[in-house]
Amino acid sequence: MSQRTFTPEFRVQVAQRIQQGEGVSKLHHELHIKRSVLYRWRDAFRKEGAGGLARAVGRPPGVPNPAAPKPGVSQEETLRQNIATLERKVGQQAMQLDFFARAFKRLKESSRPSASTGATASTRRSRT
Repeated sequence: MSQRTFTPEFRVQVAQRIQQGEGVSKLHHELHIKRSVLYRWRDAFRKEGAGGLARAVGRPPGVPNPAAPKPGVSQEETLRQNIATLERKVGQQAMQLDFFARAFKRLKESSRPSASTGATASTRRSRT
């Protein structure tokens, strides 16, 4: 199913109908719009009024655009660079894991109680 787009005016009208008491299920069946979308419109209208439904279609605010390919660089080369970057990160993480494993081992060894009670052992043999 293709994604439909709705004008801000239409969204406001639907949100107002919900505000006036029409059921979301009724509007869902009448307009063939998902209930979750209708609830989102209602909430945006309650929170920000008509301005909350006037957002342009596209990527939501705060979500960065994917990096554009560099001119003159093939897609294959870009993928090779991405793989090399990920391999470096994996190598760095492996080094960090190794460091923490050794540090934990040393900490564990240094906190072990000693086997003796603190007294010096006698070298004399008792005669019985």
